[in-house]
Amino acid sequence: MLYYLLVPLIPKYRIFNLITYISFRAVMAAVTGLILSFILGPIILRTLRRQSVHQVVREGTPDTHASKGTTPTMGGLIIIACSMIPILLWSRFSLRRPYVLVALFVMLWMGAIGLWDDYLKLKQKREGKKNSGLVERYKLAGQVIVGVGLGWYLWQHPLVPYLPGASTSVPFFKYVIVVPAAGFAWLYVVVTTFILAGTSNAVNITDGLDGLCAGLGAIAFGTFAIFSYIMGRIDASQYLGMFYLTDAGELTIFCLAIVGALIGFLWFNAHPADVFMGDTGSLALGGALGAVAILLKSEFLLAFVGAVFAAETVSVILQRYTYKYRKKRYGVDYASAHRVFRRAPLHHHFELLGWHEAKVVVRFWIIGILCAFFALTTIKLR
Repeated sequence: MLYYLLVPLIPKYRIFNLITYISFRAVMAAVTGLILSFILGPIILRTLRRQSVHQVVREGTPDTHASKGTTPTMGGLIIIACSMIPILLWSRFSLRRPYVLVALFVMLWMGAIGLWDDYLKLKQKREGKKNSGLVERYKLAGQVIVGVGLGWYLWQHPLVPYLPGASTSVPFFKYVIVVPAAGFAWLYVVVTTFILAGTSNAVNITDGLDGLCAGLGAIAFGTFAIFSYIMGRIDASQYLGMFYLTDAGELTIFCLAIVGALIGFLWFNAHPADVFMGDTGSLALGGALGAVAILLKSEFLLAFVGAVFAAETVSVILQRYTYKYRKKRYGVDYASAHRVFRRAPLHHHFELLGWHEAKVVVRFWIIGILCAFFALTTIKLR
């Protein structure tokens, strides 16, 4: 919005030439998101407290989490509001190559699913019913719908004319893309749907400790901001042997706006948390992260950047299916005593090993930073 207002004023006021630089607008988006968090955060937090929007403690969490049942949830509204406003303010939108519009739509769609899920959990809690929230198949259906829609759109309407819509790049190799065989381009839609639903659920699973998901999310989006900036510059992308994606640099603003909002949210979400993001925030963040990776044709890179999210998800899958197998073969007592982890997701396992919650969070952040560094090495190792 500001881009279109200030660019016509450049001939008269040369200072406004700064608005033409993505780097400037991206930094300003991050700063705006951070400042807005300190302004809107307390307002939203007071509203949530006044409405008694309290966290529903998940089944299977350690006993130390019982006190968190009085902490407000739906704090994802802070993240969404404080990232959406700077995105709208500082981005340059293009209907021809709608990178930012598509990513923003996916984030809001997933956030709406999470908001509805949080609302149903609170409603069921107040009515004395089981806090199951939105039925899993309905939640998955909403994720699949947007995944299929995004995959089909990119397949049929490539955002850049020189790359097939149904394709993805390969890390560590210069100008190498994977394209489905003739007649199987529809597989791209399946893969896109899987990635989008998988990423949103993985981030949702990780949101179990104060500040854990917000910190890892900031690291992941900050990493993708670097990749989008490089891919959006023809000189930098050619020098580094990466595909040039016209206008993809605008995703740098999208990513750093979310980073700014997440850092601001951490002010309220750090241990002991004053508010939780809930499914409203975690599903929105996961959807946005998956969408950015897909739009940048960097789906394989997402496995490196989001390795901690992936590990959390794998821990749940291993725990669940190992328990079911052992229960069926050996009985309930044996299955209960011989689980893979003391508790799943993975962060609860370390809690039960005696680690303090804050220690688990910081160490997972460190692992997330190491994963980000590894992902960044793929820029030059080609």
